[in-house]
Amino acid sequence: MENKKCLECEETVKGRVDKKFCSDYCRNSYNNRVNKDSKNLIRNINNRLRKNYKILSELNVSGKTKVTRTKLYDKGFDFQFFTSIYTTKTGNTYFYVYNEGYLALENEVFLLIRKEK
Repeated sequence: MENKKCLECEETVKGRVDKKFCSDYCRNSYNNRVNKDSKNLIRNINNRLRKNYKILSELNVSGKTKVTRTKLYDKGFDFQFFTSIYTTKTGNTYFYVYNEGYLALENEVFLLIRKEK
């Protein structure tokens, strides 16, 4: 029989034939190390989306509000991160962060809207 080694610590693995790790600790350590880069990217994007959502919902208390680009930037809003785009029949393009949306108007002004569930 062949002695299998743990993929993380290289200790001898005992048990099932298809077992790859000697313990849960080694399995978690290995997977965290292997997936570190992709998890960081996803975490950073989710943090950005969360911040944008918070900014939109704080500024849009009534469900429909106008606000300037400067005010959004000052709060830290990042226009590159949104979850969906909706284009109306008239050609208006709304950008959404979950259910909070915005539409670019004239003179650096944005209409903030909330999509009801």
